[in-house]
Order: sequence, then structure tokens, then C-alpha cells
Amino acid sequence: MVFASFISFVILLRIAELILSKRNEKWLLQNGAVEHGKKHYPLIVFIHALFFLSIFIEYILRAPTSYSLILIISYFLLVALKAWIVLSLGKFWNTKIYRIPNFPLVTKGPYTYCKHPNYLIVIAEIAIIPLSFQLYYTAILFSILNALMLIVRIRAENKALET
Repeated sequence: MVFASFISFVILLRIAELILSKRNEKWLLQNGAVEHGKKHYPLIVFIHALFFLSIFIEYILRAPTSYSLILIISYFLLVALKAWIVLSLGKFWNTKIYRIPNFPLVTKGPYTYCKHPNYLIVIAEIAIIPLSFQLYYTAILFSILNALMLIVRIRAENKALET
């Protein structure tokens, strides 16, 4: 019951993020934004879809009998931090990389302290979500895949931020 409730919440939150991202994308494009990193974005979507599939498969195969309340609470703290990021970026928050040329960068909220705070959250989420239910293979495999993807992603974002 805890697994189904938790994973359902995570998936519904991801869907809400995609809806918000799409809404913000329309605004960004109306205001002259240019998309960067188009080629790697489908791979990010694919990896994240596989992540949830892997969670379900490993959970069914391993059938863990317990969960970590501390890790689940940690996940909800990450959600709060992500909300801070989203609120700080406002209409600029997106799952894709958009940049309005010559528009000043957001430097408030967590961006006062870190250039890419959202990626720190994603790194933690990729580990914490499966580890909450002792799904070690998923946590390890997708932490590695995510790290490799972030190398490409952060390079593309840094290049976009220079414009």
C-alpha cells in the first residue's frame, strides 16, 4: 500500500510538472525563447520512463517487505526544494532548455547559491525513490545513466546560458 501510494504520488507529480512545463513553453516561445539541447531531450524522456518501469519490475521481482520512512520523508523535502526552484524561475521553469536571448538570468532563490540546483534535486530523487523500497539495482543503474545524461545536459544548458 505504501509503495503504490508513494509511486502514484511521484508519477502524478511528474505529470503535473510536464503540464506546467508545456504551459511555460508556450509563454517562452511567445516571448522569443530559443530551444537548446533538442537532440538529447527525447533520451531524457526515455530514461525517465525506463526508470519508472524499472522500479515496477524490480519491486515485483524482489517483493520488498519494508520501506524507509526516512528516505520517503527525504523525498518530500526534495519536493519542497523543487517547489522553491519552480517558484524562483516562474514562467522560465521548464523540462527543456529555453533561453530568451539577452534576457537577464534568474539569480534569486536557490540560484543565489547554485547554478543548477534542479539537477541536484534530480540526482537525489533518482537515488531516493527506489532506495526507499530497497530497489538497489534501479537506484544504481539509473544514477549512472542520469549522471551520463547530466554531463550532456549541463553542457547544453551552460552554452544556452551564455547567449
